[in-house]
Amino acid sequence: MKPNRLQQVVAEGRLPVGHMLWEFHSPGVAHMVANAGADFVLIDMEHSGFSNETVAALIGWFKATTVAPFVRVPQTLYHFIARAMDAGALGIMNPNVETPEQARALVDAVKFAPHGKRGVGIGTAHTDWKAADPDAYFGLVNRNTTVIAQIESVTGMENLEAIAATPGIDILWVGHFDLSQSMGIPGRFHDPRFLEALRRVPQVARAHGKLAGIQPGSLDQAAEWTAAGYGVISYGADAAVYSNALASGIGAVRAITRP
Repeated sequence: MKPNRLQQVVAEGRLPVGHMLWEFHSPGVAHMVANAGADFVLIDMEHSGFSNETVAALIGWFKATTVAPFVRVPQTLYHFIARAMDAGALGIMNPNVETPEQARALVDAVKFAPHGKRGVGIGTAHTDWKAADPDAYFGLVNRNTTVIAQIESVTGMENLEAIAATPGIDILWVGHFDLSQSMGIPGRFHDPRFLEALRRVPQVARAHGKLAGIQPGSLDQAAEWTAAGYGVISYGADAAVYSNALASGIGAVRAITRP
């Protein structure tokens, strides 16, 4: 089974940095993300048009790199989670986790027994189309898989301690836009109420031996939020990174060629 690069980087005491895909899906994008130095990729199914087949193809292309492929599913539903895992994902990001019961259902769908209730389908993409020794393989998968619970609402914040205490949850990930919207202050990331929540998540994560993750929209935000205790960072989504770079380049060309 492909090693989980995020876990390796954390074990080395370094900051894992990844990237989100929700628009681009070609064989080349996997190598572009790897060549950029990313440790992990978040393949988004919540806000994209990606089908199960598209996600499976992306995971297969990322298997040819060192980048750990994770999938953000649309909801805490077994058929989304188990299919992504059987396609070879090394982790699942679940949006808007609000209760410990939801967190437990997420872990149950990701992990094999005795740590979960994931169904067994040996000999497909997640075992590289080969047979596998069940005892050794199930233990390896359970250790090698990263489970990410997104905290994106006031309710999620109210139940933060219980969600963090759920066995099998590895990362508490703040969905900053959704959380600010739920608080009635959309996009106001320096509002005192938002800042209080932002600081609390990594504190609770550390208390439970978990990590805190977030996707900043700028380098200034990245500096601010890592200083606040976020130990896993996703550097932007593909469409935003491409659009911003293209706009910057076109603007620069026009500036140097302007009479």
